Amino acid sequence: MQMDYESLLKRGMSRIPEKAIKSSKYETPQTESNVIGAKTVVYNFKDVAAKLNRDPNHLLKFMVRELATSGVLEDARASLHGRFMKEALDDLVVRYIKAYVLCTSCNKPDTKLLREDRMTFIVCEVCGAKNPAKTLV
Repeated sequence: MQMDYESLLKRGMSRIPEKAIKSSKYETPQTESNVIGAKTVVYNFKDVAAKLNRDPNHLLKFMVRELATSGVLEDARASLHGRFMKEALDDLVVRYIKAYVLCTSCNKPDTKLLREDRMTFIVCEVCGAKNPAKTLV
């Protein structure tokens, strides 16, 4: 069976996920925070986690570990013990994205975290790559 180039190209393009073809500008979510006494409250914490397609508890665990402090999740916001500037919190979100959101193969943010046994993997929904993620202790 002889196929011409056009039909082969059409068949190949139909098998590529739409997310891989679609070119969208990915914007890093910004935190909305305020220092109240000795605490820093991030008001849009769950929104930031939702934009990253991650569990808010995982993001909080990362931020608490990186800031060497303690914190709790209260409704849609997070309360961190200590005084932290908005820029420092936004920088932490960028570091979290690089470590736990972006695919290391295709650099797209369309990933999910998958836990198998005691290992956590970043699974890309675009290219199908499965890479180990750093474990949060």
